[in-house]
Amino acid sequence: MAYRSLQPDQVARVHVHDVRTGDDTVIFESADVLLEAPNWSLDGQTLLLNGNGVLWSLAPEVGSSLRQITHDGLPDINNDHVLDPDGESIYLSATDSHIYRAALSGGPVTKITPDDGFKHYLHGVSPDRKRLAYVQIPESGPPGVLMVIAATGGEPTLVDTGAGHIDGPEWSPDGEWIYLNSEHWATQPGHAQVCRIRETGGELERLVESDTVDWFPHLSPDGSKAVYIEFPTGTQGHPADLPVTIVLVDTNDWTTPLERISLPGGQGTINVNSWSPDSTQFAYVSYPIGNA
Repeated sequence: MAYRSLQPDQVARVHVHDVRTGDDTVIFESADVLLEAPNWSLDGQTLLLNGNGVLWSLAPEVGSSLRQITHDGLPDINNDHVLDPDGESIYLSATDSHIYRAALSGGPVTKITPDDGFKHYLHGVSPDRKRLAYVQIPESGPPGVLMVIAATGGEPTLVDTGAGHIDGPEWSPDGEWIYLNSEHWATQPGHAQVCRIRETGGELERLVESDTVDWFPHLSPDGSKAVYIEFPTGTQGHPADLPVTIVLVDTNDWTTPLERISLPGGQGTINVNSWSPDSTQFAYVSYPIGNA
């Protein structure tokens, strides 16, 4: 699978959104690199994004410049990458369907996932740094299932989420829950909904009941708020270049949005957790074409 590229007359815009004021700022725009999925560094000084198959750093402020981070022996990466809570390393999903650990400073990488004939898409690192949560998908395609593996590699463990394709699993800041989206309750193909489950298994707890297709719930570091992305009703998967909405909620009430942000986007917009370490801002990417 090759990395994505911009369409003619399309740009990638990196936004920083302040949840205190509602201010939304485009800090960077590229007509050359299709940037995706910002992570926010633990020191608050850097966004980490993928584009053209490699990792980039970008200061979260207007006027900043992209800087490529070079890794040795790393295949092209996709938009599933998550920081290690140590603040110095990152886990990356690559186009060879494996997960790698790498230093944010660059250099050599270490492959984590086994050669088991499945595709592996990372989404979560446990707060204690010991485990990774990823989606395992057969070479023939979905449905995906939730797997947990030691951060050093080894034999993964299945977390039974019942019937229905899942994606986007990541731990809550307190490590008590794994948040994800699932088609468990699907009334038509692709009808994903936001939910959570204990790492030890059990029943899925549905957090939002909607007619839209809802993906990638991300909790703020203090656990008080969350964002997820809402695709149009009838969407299958999480494709690019659709009118989508980022929904901001209080985690005590997922049914009453605090804010809704409409944009041209989808795939790449907010695939991974992009909250600032102080829980006051999050980053995302839009992909307007022409005058959109």
